[in-house]
Amino acid sequence: MFARPLFETPDMICKNQLLERVSALIDQRRLKTTLGQHFGGIDAANLRHAHALIESNSARGKIVLEGFSAD
Repeated sequence: MFARPLFETPDMICKNQLLERVSALIDQRRLKTTLGQHFGGIDAANLRHAHALIESNSARGKIVLEGFSAD
């Protein structure tokens, strides 16, 4: 899916269409995400908490932290 924008293929819009479809299926509860836990904004405390969970080998699914910047 990410090869299209990486190589700027003529059918790059297909990535958007695929993501829109997946999003709709998740909203309809026909697909289930791999989200395990959401710790909120990225800061030192949340990062330590997420890291401790990973190190405990008891984490299930994806662990989410928000607020990363692409800059």
